[in-house]
Amino acid sequence: MVKSKTKETLLLSIWTLAVVATVGSLFYSEVIGYVPCELCWVQRIFMYPLVVIYGVAAMKRDVNIAAPGFILSMIGFFVSLYHYLVQKLPTLQDSGEICHIVPCNVQYVNYFGFITIPFLAGFAFLMICLLHIAIRKRR
Repeated sequence: MVKSKTKETLLLSIWTLAVVATVGSLFYSEVIGYVPCELCWVQRIFMYPLVVIYGVAAMKRDVNIAAPGFILSMIGFFVSLYHYLVQKLPTLQDSGEICHIVPCNVQYVNYFGFITIPFLAGFAFLMICLLHIAIRKRR
């Protein structure tokens, strides 16, 4: 019974992370008006379905439904990591210029000198992966 409650709590936590990340990306683009670059769109493609996948898994209390979510979050993490490195490493910043609408090396936010939007997305993806692994280990 305790393991089942923990699993449900972790699934709900993952769903909450995905919702917060989705709402956060929409806030930055739709409310504040930051135009997403191409890598930001790719990260959104991997984040937005997680709300549905983990929401259904939490409702049905079945982590097996969420297996595609783990894969999406892993891929999304690596896209976010690459995007963050394009923003922060001088050797990769030139590759950020190839994006069409907005260069991928533009930093709309830079909290504390290192927290950018790709950093926030990458952190969310990483936490989702780690929590998913924690659920699997409890089985």
